[in-house]
Amino acid sequence: MLEYESEAMRRGAKTVVGIDEAGRGPLAGPVYAAAVHLPLDAARAALEGGWAQVNDSKKLSPRKREILAAAIKSTPGCVWAVACATPAEIDSLNILRATHLAMRRAVKALGLGEGVFALVDGLPVEGLPCPSRAIVKGDSKSLLVAAASILAKTARDADCARMEREHPGYGFAKHKGYPTREHLAALAALGPCSEHRKSFSPVKEAAAHGKA
Repeated sequence: MLEYESEAMRRGAKTVVGIDEAGRGPLAGPVYAAAVHLPLDAARAALEGGWAQVNDSKKLSPRKREILAAAIKSTPGCVWAVACATPAEIDSLNILRATHLAMRRAVKALGLGEGVFALVDGLPVEGLPCPSRAIVKGDSKSLLVAAASILAKTARDADCARMEREHPGYGFAKHKGYPTREHLAALAALGPCSEHRKSFSPVKEAAAHGKA
């Protein structure tokens, strides 16, 4: 889980950061991104301790994600940041560009200065404030990317709980904004709320049927 981090350091990186996102597919709410840095020696030690189960967030239960998120955030020497792009920004930019915006915000929020090299889950990201390498399925191959996936996912899930409180009836806490049968039925019955991404087809259709 530290192969990519080690390689980046051998190639001259001063600081290696893992980046991942959560919430590209849902019909509502912000898209989140997290960036995580932990020095290589500390990462090796963490992998033998509190980070031993750090992995792709999709492979972990919600409870396990919360436990690991707390462990990541409290690890000495760990620098982390979580950022998002709003539904309005998603509608204005499109989901891909909004995701990249959230990633840029997360990296900048770290405040790590010069010499940063980023490992990013998935495909290349344009406009990052540092050199980067995209890794397909990086959240299961890189420890720092996996840690970022956990922080992004737990932040997004917490926001879905807020959306549930502020906009009851849609079931955001359960389906997390994804286009499940339950969510689509609520969308048809209630129309879009302010958290919905108006550029997404099911939301457009609900608005067109007079439920806006």
